[in-house]
Amino acid sequence: MQPCVNGLFAQTVMHNDAWALLPFTKVNAYNPILLPGNHSFNDPITHTQTFWEAAHVFNPAIIVKNDSVFMLYRAQDSAGTSRIGMAVSTDGFHFTKMPKPVLFPDNDAFKKYEWPGGCEDPRIVMDENGTYCLTYTAFDGHLARLMVATSTDLMHWKKQGPAFVNAYSGKYLNVWSKSGAIVATYTNNNIIATKIKGQYWMYWGDQYIWCATSPDLIHWKPVEMPKGTQPAIALRGQAQNMPQLQIALPTRKGKFDSDLVESGPAAMLTPNGIRLLYNGRNIPAIGDTSLPEGTYAAGQALFNKNNPLQLKNRLQHYFMKPTEPYEINGQVNHVCFIEGLVHFQQQWFLYYGTADSKIAVATCPKPLLLHP
Repeated sequence: MQPCVNGLFAQTVMHNDAWALLPFTKVNAYNPILLPGNHSFNDPITHTQTFWEAAHVFNPAIIVKNDSVFMLYRAQDSAGTSRIGMAVSTDGFHFTKMPKPVLFPDNDAFKKYEWPGGCEDPRIVMDENGTYCLTYTAFDGHLARLMVATSTDLMHWKKQGPAFVNAYSGKYLNVWSKSGAIVATYTNNNIIATKIKGQYWMYWGDQYIWCATSPDLIHWKPVEMPKGTQPAIALRGQAQNMPQLQIALPTRKGKFDSDLVESGPAAMLTPNGIRLLYNGRNIPAIGDTSLPEGTYAAGQALFNKNNPLQLKNRLQHYFMKPTEPYEINGQVNHVCFIEGLVHFQQQWFLYYGTADSKIAVATCPKPLLLHP
């Protein structure tokens, strides 16, 4: 990372990887662990019996409750509408699905954001009072919006609406936003959202990764650059519509994350800093020439635990890439998309979508560090 104006990315990034959560090994004996199914429900919008997970299942959120792993996963029907389903496991590998989705487009105040594309790509934390907070993407067929929902039991969810609806008088309501990874403390049995200097923090975005802050996990405010500051890099894609945002993690020329970067699971507060596992997409013409066009591979970055905008370290190479047939061929080819992480039964379980079609798991034997 090179120095630049106004201090953005100006810190020296050291290339010692001891801080990273490694190694992860794909559990090929069980993978893929979740496949599309034949469950149906009466869709409240179309009033038809809909096979809501018949086409694809992918991109799950994960949390532990009562010594079981709960997976909230994105499921698509044959029309392409996404809903969020629930599956439960006692060992982290074998899951039992619930027959009906737990979060889906309905005839409610949020239909205009969620229909017909649906509810996508959940990520989960718990607050200090025991309420679960889910960030997810609403897609109306044209625009993705980052949304928030809450629950006390994981099964019944209250939609809280767009995360950025009130920020800057609604300035970011109708721009592309998704992939909210809230900073949290990971424990053996939970993922607890943790304030930094009186505020919750979240890494979000899928062109670059930006930050947002919140007093309550529901109302979020994207972090903008100081007035008069210019972006440190030439903006691409959706970022051109949000030029005032301060970039926390940019793309990199010549590497696996050359085209875009996108948040993975809840960001992890550790003794060394805030560890963010993220997804990167490659274009060989500007990136890693050894990876096929559009490959999604996984990386890790480390931020200052007292200043979540300050990048301290970053893996120079992906730690996971598509290698298996179900990761290489599917709805979108060459995709490992990490989204769920939990410490369970003395090891780390990392859950990811494969080719936007199925769900797989990788494990890491590293111990849990309890004191950030």
